[in-house]
Amino acid sequence: MFALCVGIAFAVQWIAFVPSYLFRTERFYDITGSVTYVSVMAFAVLSSRAFDARSMLLLALVLVWAGRLGPFLFRRIKKAGKDDRFDAIKGSAPALFMTWTLQGLWASLTLAAALGAVTAPKPGGLDVFAFVGLAVWLVGFGLEAVADHQKSRFRSDAANRGRFIATGLWAWSRHPNYFGEITLWLGVAIIAFPALEGWRLAGLVSPVFVYLLITRVSGVPLLEKKADERWGGQPDYEEYKRSTPVLVPRPPRKG
Repeated sequence: MFALCVGIAFAVQWIAFVPSYLFRTERFYDITGSVTYVSVMAFAVLSSRAFDARSMLLLALVLVWAGRLGPFLFRRIKKAGKDDRFDAIKGSAPALFMTWTLQGLWASLTLAAALGAVTAPKPGGLDVFAFVGLAVWLVGFGLEAVADHQKSRFRSDAANRGRFIATGLWAWSRHPNYFGEITLWLGVAIIAFPALEGWRLAGLVSPVFVYLLITRVSGVPLLEKKADERWGGQPDYEEYKRSTPVLVPRPPRKG
């Protein structure tokens, strides 16, 4: 069942790749990712008849996360008109196909712990792991949602055109939304842990994968490079970089 869920994650991407390439558009990339998470988790729960409290909690958390992030990213791309990441690959079928395929891998590995728990033969009720994991998830989700809202509001103000955000949670971390993303998937892994046995324990790679993806590949490195190209050398930006952590939030230094 776990393997079938992974297959569905990839199948959704390959189906979406076709119109993406034909119409040279990336607008539905992120929202397709969210649909993948919802579809795969719902299929796993229904096909495994996993209606125990732990599985229902995991499903609910994935639904809430995807239901917020997917539409948020879609609206952002729609407003911007395009996603710069796709400029060089939209016309290349192999490159675009690989990008869609990687999204299938991203969804599969990120969901690994949750899928392992939901498809496990042993149902589970809510225990201390569930409540601790839920608390961790709530902190992460809250940080991500608030940080995204603050940045969107900052960008919508014409007075901030060409400026970088250094207020709110962004005064505590240069990437508070990413810290929230990593944290909430750690919470999911904690909730799932008691239901994981044998090979399913490999699903605990989920938060590690999310951390490495964000900090080493597609998140922080790309945005840091883009910010350096735009504001590097400005005294206020250099001071912001010096005094503000890249990821883990810390209260702003006074003075």
